Amino acid sequence: MNLLTRNTDYAARALLYMGGRRGQRVSTADIHRDLKLPRPFMRKILQQLQKEGYLVSVKGYKGGFTLALPPAKIRLIELMRIFQGDLSLSDCLFQKKICSCVAVCPLRRELKAAEKMLVDRLKGVTLADLMKK
Repeated sequence: MNLLTRNTDYAARALLYMGGRRGQRVSTADIHRDLKLPRPFMRKILQQLQKEGYLVSVKGYKGGFTLALPPAKIRLIELMRIFQGDLSLSDCLFQKKICSCVAVCPLRRELKAAEKMLVDRLKGVTLADLMKK
């Protein structure tokens, strides 16, 4: 199981790159050239981030994207929600539908507790925190 999807990973890397550029406009070509991330994916990801209010875009010659929010206001958990939905470790691993034991399943209770700890930890991780590392 991967905790981060490819889209979430690419989004985080692109935002880290933009955060390091301190307000300079960044194009998908810049990201492709410097981070070696595929342009078609990046275009869609950046458009989604712009739609969600994380980026500002300028079209045309010398266009590109800049952060719409300070890095300290961009949380990793929110990027995960945008690109992969809510984090859920406690769905039944063995069946496609919820089994009749869901209310009393000891495995599910443990996974729910681990999920809560992970979500709480991720809520505290911002783009600014990642930029420091």
